[in-house]
Amino acid sequence: METPLLAGVELGGTKIICTLGTGPDAIVDSRRIATGEAEPTLAAIEAVLDDWVRSYPSIAALGLASFGPLELDPAAADYGAITRTTKPGWSGTDLAGRIRRRYDLPLAFDTDVNGAALAEGRWGAARGLRSWVYITIGTGVGAGIIVNNRTVQGLGHSEAGHMVVRRSRNDSFAGICPFHGDCVEGLVSGPAIAAHTGLKGEHIPDDHTVWDSVSETIAEMIHNLAMSTAPERIILGGGVIERRPSLFTPIRRAVVESLAAYAHTPAIAGDIDRFIVPPALGAMAGPLGALALASTALPVVLAGVGE
Repeated sequence: METPLLAGVELGGTKIICTLGTGPDAIVDSRRIATGEAEPTLAAIEAVLDDWVRSYPSIAALGLASFGPLELDPAAADYGAITRTTKPGWSGTDLAGRIRRRYDLPLAFDTDVNGAALAEGRWGAARGLRSWVYITIGTGVGAGIIVNNRTVQGLGHSEAGHMVVRRSRNDSFAGICPFHGDCVEGLVSGPAIAAHTGLKGEHIPDDHTVWDSVSETIAEMIHNLAMSTAPERIILGGGVIERRPSLFTPIRRAVVESLAAYAHTPAIAGDIDRFIVPPALGAMAGPLGALALASTALPVVLAGVGE
C-alpha cells in the first residue's frame, strides 16, 4: 500500500517553494518558482501540483502557506483570498478558492509565518512547548503566534510585523511601509534596510550604525510579544537574520534591558539564549510549514507525520 503524501505550497514575496512529502526526513520532491505577477505565478504552481497529482495518487491533502494579509474567516465572502497586500498586483487574489476548485483534496490555508511556526512546533525549535512565536525578517516582517498549540486568529490573523514601536535613539529614518511608514516592517525588512543605507544587505559592513537601529527595533517587537502573548520561546528567522547571525547578541541584550525584570521576565533574562533562538529547521521552516498545514486538513494525523 502506497504511503499517503502531503503537498505544500509556500508563497513568499520573492519565491515560492512547492514541497511533496511527509516531513523533514521524507521529502519526495521540491520545486522553486519565482514570485511574479499573480496569474502566471498561480499557473506555474498549478502545473507543479497537476504533475504531482497525476504521478502520486497517494497525495492525501494540500497546504497553502502564503504571504498576506489573508482572509481566513470561512464565513467571509472572500474567504481564501489575499487581501490588501503590499505585493503589487496580488490584492484580491482568490488563492485558496482557486486551488480548492481545481483539486479534490482536503486543503488547509494560512499565513506563511503561521505555517513555519507550526513546523517548528512539530519538528523544530518549539517541540514540546505549548506557546511560542516564530518571527521572520526578510522581504517583509511577520510573526506566527502559537498559544496552546494553536495559531492565534480573531478578526484576522496576526500582523505583528506592522506594530509600531519606540524608535531607536538618533534614528530619523522614515521607514518604507506604504501603510504605516515606520512600523517594524518599514524599518527592518530587507528592502527597508537597503533604503535606509543605500546599500544591498550583503554590502553593509558589520559595524554600520544601521545594525544598532535594526537590533533595537527587533528587540522592541520581541518585548511587546513577550508582554502580550507570554510565549515560552521566540524563534527568530528570515533572510536578514540568516545572513547576520551576529544580530542575536545585541537583540538578546536589548530585550533583557527593555523587559527590566518585570513580571515573569526574570526567567527570560536568566535563559535568554534559549528564549530567543534561530529556527531549528533553518530555511526549511517555511516549506515544511506548508506540509504542517496540509496535515491539519486531515481528519487524523498520518502515521509518521509530526513524529
